[in-house]
Amino acid sequence: MYELAIIWEWLAFAVRWLHVITAMAWIGASFYFIALDLGLRKASNMPEGAYGEEWQVHGGGFYHIQKYLVAPANMPDHLIWHKWQSYTTWLSGAALLMIVYWAGAELYLIDAQKADLSVFQGIVISAASLTLGWLIYDFLCKSSLGHRPTLLMVLLFVLLVLMAWGYNQIFTGRAALLHLGAFTATIMTANVFFIIMPNQRIVVKDLQEGRTPDAKYGRIAKLRSTHNNYLTLPVIFLMLANHYPLAFATEYNWLIAALVFLMGVTIRHYFNSLHAGKGNPTWTWLVSVVLFILIMALSTAPLMQDSYEESEARALTPREQVFASAAGFEDAASIVPGRCAMCHAREPGYEGIHRAPKHIFLETPADIAKNAELIYIQAGVTHAMPPANVTYMEEAERAALRKWYRAAAKALPFTVAAD
Repeated sequence: MYELAIIWEWLAFAVRWLHVITAMAWIGASFYFIALDLGLRKASNMPEGAYGEEWQVHGGGFYHIQKYLVAPANMPDHLIWHKWQSYTTWLSGAALLMIVYWAGAELYLIDAQKADLSVFQGIVISAASLTLGWLIYDFLCKSSLGHRPTLLMVLLFVLLVLMAWGYNQIFTGRAALLHLGAFTATIMTANVFFIIMPNQRIVVKDLQEGRTPDAKYGRIAKLRSTHNNYLTLPVIFLMLANHYPLAFATEYNWLIAALVFLMGVTIRHYFNSLHAGKGNPTWTWLVSVVLFILIMALSTAPLMQDSYEESEARALTPREQVFASAAGFEDAASIVPGRCAMCHAREPGYEGIHRAPKHIFLETPADIAKNAELIYIQAGVTHAMPPANVTYMEEAERAALRKWYRAAAKALPFTVAAD
């Protein structure tokens, strides 16, 4: 069964690779079209119904682009729909959420000190929160607030902060910020799938059947597209945050997330204003720097107490019991603290390390049993840890770690091994 850990690790890598590639395509297209839309200029010789045009040069050629607020008089034969970048980004992100946080719920998702949830309960809350968030947001947009975009943006910010706080009450710090990012990304993709694309199809059908399209569909789509534009940068931060304990493993990580959403507004406001020819609001950079300084200050707050309990303070899970009783565990329990706990400690002793990387502790037997798969991948099968082998882990020690993990994996039922 130990081969399953290798397969699972490569599956997670492949899905993460796909997720990053599609996210680059989606975000790049979003930024391009927002800049294009804001940079359109009026011209005297434009076709009837055209709102603006722009000339661009790239790759040795010139591009002449014109925009119609509603639609051209006749539907062109060749029409490109920009949708799959968004859909594939969300689908690959959902798959990655399942692989890392659902399949690894006991390690990454659930914090028993905050909420004593079963794996099933944690997964249900994870999935339901993404759906509920979209329904609340969509209701607000379809209400009379849709005609008051500034107030709607403020309420959206309040909703995101409440979700950040709520996630932090039940999940680990890593899972809280990751789920906030998934929550926001769900809103963005659902905007494309449920609002922007259906409205575009209505306009296309009207044209094909000889009717004059209603301009309201374009206005509605533009509102949702604007929200997506301002949410993009915070989503990227939240996706990266789970690699940095100073972001997720602090008592005020939900406030850090709130400030990041404000930074997303200030940074995008600068570029949107610049592209629209409405000046050069450099004050937004000063505000962004101040917000980032506040984020750094909040990151030094006391670490949240997820996973801080010593082995005597909690019962081992069935999976951990298998690893703790497997042949070779005594060897692993003597090797890992000496080679890894200089950094992976509640109070790291390695110079320059102030927080355990990724908030993973490897001090006690319970820590080692809990993180068996990570130890196997990072220090047994590969030489990723210790970095540059700074603690001089010997090959015989790595072999002992592999032998221990494989002995335990053979004793695990398939369902437990995949937890």
